[in-house]
Amino acid sequence: MFHKRPIMALSLALAAAWGANAHAGDLVVSAAASLTNAFKEVAQGYEKEHAGTKVILNFGASDVLLQQIVKGAPADVFASADQKAMDKAVAEKAVRPASRVDFAANQIVLIVPTDSKANIASLQDLTREDVKRIAYGNPASVPVGRYTQGALEAAGLWEAVQAKSVLAQNVRQSLDYVSRGEVDAGFVFATDAAIMPGKVKVAVRVPSQTPVTYPIAVTTREAAAKEAESFVAYVLSPAGQAILSRYGFQKP
Repeated sequence: MFHKRPIMALSLALAAAWGANAHAGDLVVSAAASLTNAFKEVAQGYEKEHAGTKVILNFGASDVLLQQIVKGAPADVFASADQKAMDKAVAEKAVRPASRVDFAANQIVLIVPTDSKANIASLQDLTREDVKRIAYGNPASVPVGRYTQGALEAAGLWEAVQAKSVLAQNVRQSLDYVSRGEVDAGFVFATDAAIMPGKVKVAVRVPSQTPVTYPIAVTTREAAAKEAESFVAYVLSPAGQAILSRYGFQKP
């Protein structure tokens, strides 16, 4: 049922944005799941500086969000967790290429439950027989999954880990699997691990073959184009960057 969550979230967002009480100041922002906590605060900060504007947030796997936009779902800003999803957005003419800019960076980490007794201290440990279930985002649609696959392929461990995979529909689902002890380990972004210090711990900081950078762009929808440009500018401003930094994001 997890795969329905992004669509459900979008439905709720659209109901709020376009219902009877909607007004011209509503701005719909579709953002990668790993940005959930940070962008909620970014939206609050933006609204304080732009009276009369309501930011409607829609979170999910970057590729899923893009497909929603391509299929006609209203969105004014798209923030992705990797360059490939944004490349697709450009190719699909879903965003304005000139507005594309990197606004944050992150790191891939391997996490385990806080009470884990598995003593996982390296990627090689994932090949042990006692390690049976490993969560990571589906590489076909989730940026963290693509980063994970690249790192494991570089280490010569992809096939061994893939055989034990528990695919997540977004990075937060991978985090949930580990926090509940449903898997032995999981791959997430460092910022995701940081929000559950009591339930998960970082076992390995994973070197990524591709820089973990986050691009943001204004969509081709005209309804709130100027407001969308203003929101992107806020994300890039010292105030927006300070919020992202508090949640563990690095500068791109």
